[in-house]
Amino acid sequence: LAGGIILGVALWLRHDTQTTNILYLQLGDKQAPNTFYVGIYILIAVGAVMMFVGFLGCYGAIQESQCLLGTFFTCLVILFACEVAAGIWGFVNKDQIAKDVKQFYDQALQQALMGEADANNAKTVVKTFHETLDCCGSDIITGALTPLWREDLCRKDSVKSFFENSNCHKKIDELFSGKLYLIGIAAVVVAVIMIFEMILSMVLCCGIRNSSVY
Repeated sequence: LAGGIILGVALWLRHDTQTTNILYLQLGDKQAPNTFYVGIYILIAVGAVMMFVGFLGCYGAIQESQCLLGTFFTCLVILFACEVAAGIWGFVNKDQIAKDVKQFYDQALQQALMGEADANNAKTVVKTFHETLDCCGSDIITGALTPLWREDLCRKDSVKSFFENSNCHKKIDELFSGKLYLIGIAAVVVAVIMIFEMILSMVLCCGIRNSSVY
């Protein structure tokens, strides 16, 4: 059940419309940064394997098989190590992920504003950001003034959003910090469950061994 819940949360994060709309964008030959998906793929793998390992543990307990329970324990240790690695990776890269996406947006915005080569593609990328995140402009001065003079890139109520400080840098930070927060919670829940299951499997193994001796 825990594996199924983790798998469901991971799949929901993977197919969330806001992140997919942004991270599938392409600016010329440059693809939008998709480092964010690394943590999600780890969760998907862990959730799927947890479902299988959970079944293995239940079957081993019913059959009172030390071999199956030993295999169950070994798999849990491996999964726990993966979870710890994913947690460390997420903590180290939590700011870098949003930073990379903001740089991608700023590059597209600059091309769209300056009329550089492939400006039509840049406009499409920028408008997708604006429509998906309900924002306009960035923290940079030229980007911050965009809502006041580029109605072709921003919403009709862009002047209002300018005074409300709904720039895209702020929205990108909010989007990915919220998603990474969910991934962190899921990783902690999985780790706690795994520790409990490892203790339980050791107790069952000892119980089976003692009963076979007597």
